[in-house]
Amino acid sequence: MEESGAAEEDIDALIDGMEYIPGHFHLPLHLNCEPRGPAELRRRDTRLKRHSLQAELEAEPGAQQYAVRNLLGLLAFHLDELDRAEETFRSVCEEQPGNLNAWANLGCVYDRLKREGEGAECVEKVLLAARCLAEQAYAHPYDVELDGEDEHRERLMSAIALYDKAFEYGGQEIPLEEKRSWYFKMATLYIRLDGMLKKEEGSDYKRLSHFNKALKLLHETLKCESLHYKALAWCYLGLLLERQEEFPDVPMAIHDCGYSGTDPLSCYGTAIKMAKEDAFILNRLAKVFLLLGKDEMATGICSMALDVLPDPELNWQAYCTRAKIKVTTYVRGLECAKQGVAGVPDRQNLAEAKADLDKVLSVCPCLRTHLEMGQVYYYMGVDAMQERLLVDEGAINASLVSLARALECDLGDLLPELQLLRGKCLLLKGEELNAVECFKRALELEAPGSTDTQSLRCLLETLLALFSQSCPGSGSGVGNAMSQLETWVRRGMEHFPPELVRAELQSLCRAHTAEVSELSRAAVRAGRMDLVRLLLDTVQPGREGRRRPLVRSMTV
Repeated sequence: MEESGAAEEDIDALIDGMEYIPGHFHLPLHLNCEPRGPAELRRRDTRLKRHSLQAELEAEPGAQQYAVRNLLGLLAFHLDELDRAEETFRSVCEEQPGNLNAWANLGCVYDRLKREGEGAECVEKVLLAARCLAEQAYAHPYDVELDGEDEHRERLMSAIALYDKAFEYGGQEIPLEEKRSWYFKMATLYIRLDGMLKKEEGSDYKRLSHFNKALKLLHETLKCESLHYKALAWCYLGLLLERQEEFPDVPMAIHDCGYSGTDPLSCYGTAIKMAKEDAFILNRLAKVFLLLGKDEMATGICSMALDVLPDPELNWQAYCTRAKIKVTTYVRGLECAKQGVAGVPDRQNLAEAKADLDKVLSVCPCLRTHLEMGQVYYYMGVDAMQERLLVDEGAINASLVSLARALECDLGDLLPELQLLRGKCLLLKGEELNAVECFKRALELEAPGSTDTQSLRCLLETLLALFSQSCPGSGSGVGNAMSQLETWVRRGMEHFPPELVRAELQSLCRAHTAEVSELSRAAVRAGRMDLVRLLLDTVQPGREGRRRPLVRSMTV
């Protein structure tokens, strides 16, 4: 009895000494609050986060898998999938009985299910404070509805602070391999922060601190036994060594860790050599190189992964990544050609992307693959230089079929890029009214505050075309077109930053001067002065038009 009482006092003392509460449901995440915008968009974003985490789970065979699974349980809870949340948390508790986060989270599920007895048992479980903190740190970067980089940065800094506390609490009790896996995660957080600060003037001092910490953490990660972490650490080390040229002096961590004069390419080569027999690690490296804009290296690594494991059912990721690279390369070349800085892009990229996607569709069709195939067919069906010019109606029909199959998939009807592409296809077929409905839906699905105004641009251009096609004597047709234009310009002002909407209107006025002039005259006759004032305001001399964002790749 005395030993039992002493144990309870130790537990109480441990909890009292903690500067945190175990579990994920109290964390200051948007996930744990009421939605800021439409509930269906919150659910869509939450489910997309869960899809991405499933891949993370496959990559985490060690102790950090429990951080991923705790987060998956949290997402399931907020999607009202209580049985799934209970099963997820319970499995963690069974495999790792000391996981305090899992017990606390399971207790919250039982509270929701009105199973107070089982909930009380969960509260009595205690885990090492360090592991609890590290798992909470893992959750922060995956929050949803983050408004801009400032809030995103705050989440990253919160995660780093929690990892620091974890090391403080755990000390020498943390297994060395687990500690090194935390080093790697912290390094990636610092690298992301450094990337954000690159855009700010006068941020060299902050950048230098983040850079040095990231490099030292990666240096420690290279000592781990996990081939997966070592290969990725070499890859990120190469990235940091490339960035050293952006500082006035070489960051001191490079000298401290013994990388003076090291060529970044040698780091990339080491990473690839380490992973050459492991298709899974090669796929992870390919995605990193793709995000870094190193398309040729990413393509080569995908091909290496397919040499190791060519079966599309087992290695569909390599086929999908290689197809995405081909499409991205084509779209980027298209933008350069339109600006007059390059020739017409090679359409062979589209044929090769289609061949890769066909292999995946034959064994494991999914939303992402159908959507990317729709994009490939779309670019096959339009002229390379004039996107509004139809050259192959069969390809456009095939694109619409692929998009229809994507719509049947889970989350398919909640992706704005799908509706946008669908509208473009319908516009090419001369179905303006159908296209308008797709563009409206795409705009509604954009997150509030988004800077991607493509849907608004396409919608306004199509409504203007419908206005021009209306018979001048037909009051109802002209009036309806003007009414919709006025309504959706107002909706655009509410949905996007006002300066971006004005930039779109300015572009519309310059590209379709005669049609906008006729619209203005008709609006004056109809007494719709608000629309006229808005159009005139955008073409005032001296008003600076903000540059429109480049077209995004329509992939999941």
